[in-house]
This record gives sequence, structure tokens and C-alpha cells, in this order.
Amino acid sequence: MSAAKKKQVGGEHYRSKTVQPWDVIDSCMSKEEAVGFYRGNVIKYTMRCNDKGGVEDLRKAQHYMEKLLEVLS
Repeated sequence: MSAAKKKQVGGEHYRSKTVQPWDVIDSCMSKEEAVGFYRGNVIKYTMRCNDKGGVEDLRKAQHYMEKLLEVLS
């Protein structure tokens, strides 16, 4: 299991799922599409941190960055 997949930021709502959303994304999208999705989420959480989630949003952005690095490595 990948390092990014072993953790979840902001609750346990995905861990309870039989199939993880990242697994669906990685299997249904091309690598280019998945990279765009993960990169977009890094941007989203970074940009909204001052208005919504603060440090937790930065942790989410970091989590997506870790996943992006895994996909690109």
C-alpha cells in the first residue's frame, strides 16, 4: 500500500469504503487525467486554506502532493 493511501486527512470517511476513490481514479483515468486531478486538488486546497479549512486544508494539499509524486515517480 502506498504511503499516501495509508493515511487520510480530515476524518475517516474514505477509509470505510470497500473501494478507495484514488483506486477508482487511477483505474478509470489515464495517467495524464489522474495527474491533472491530483494537481488540481493541490491548487484547490492551497488556495482556499485562508478562507475555509486553514491548516487542515494545507495538510490535504500536502496529501494530494504526496499522491501526485507517487503517480509521477
